[in-house]
Amino acid sequence: MKLLSRKSITATAAIAILGGLSIAAAPTQAASPVHSSAAVHADLTPGDLAKLPLTDRHLTRHERANLAVVLRDYHVAEGNSLDVNTFVNSFAKDGVFNDMVPRQAYRGKALGDVLPYMANLFPDVHRELKRITVNGDVISIELSIQGTFEGPLQSPAGTVKPNGAKIDVPTADFWYLHDGKVEKFNCFVGYSTMYSQMGVNFDWASAVNKH
Repeated sequence: MKLLSRKSITATAAIAILGGLSIAAAPTQAASPVHSSAAVHADLTPGDLAKLPLTDRHLTRHERANLAVVLRDYHVAEGNSLDVNTFVNSFAKDGVFNDMVPRQAYRGKALGDVLPYMANLFPDVHRELKRITVNGDVISIELSIQGTFEGPLQSPAGTVKPNGAKIDVPTADFWYLHDGKVEKFNCFVGYSTMYSQMGVNFDWASAVNKH
């Protein structure tokens, strides 16, 4: 699938279309129960920690509580257990989610707008957590966003129809918490990889030939 060569769009504009996709990529029921079960606990047991891809399992009680908040956010952001209020309420009053690649920021009610949008595009979206590092109030996670392109994508060049393509996108998340609330969530998604896997190709030749 190619986006209208006569109405080519820049990489920046195209990436902005998918702004906010990463946060909604939570584990589905078909995924390992480790993530979803751990996400609903107020604290994490040694058994929970043993099942997670942690770089260090020797966490303080404070760090376990922070990690539980983050895992819960992933859980309530998935299509099968969508809970917008719980997700939004996990953020501090002035908390922000920064989608770093397109440079988009979400605050307040806008935090919840992202979740149903993602579920519409990738109903079976799954976040595969590969490496988790907890350092006090900062949680860093290497992951992969996976799913099936089954919902229409609106673009500046028109509607991109779903084609059932599978995505597996490298992503990095950085959570900053204070007093049990998310103050800042910075997310870096490999949008160029995501678009390619969805069958969307940029017309770089048009950009090169511009005067």
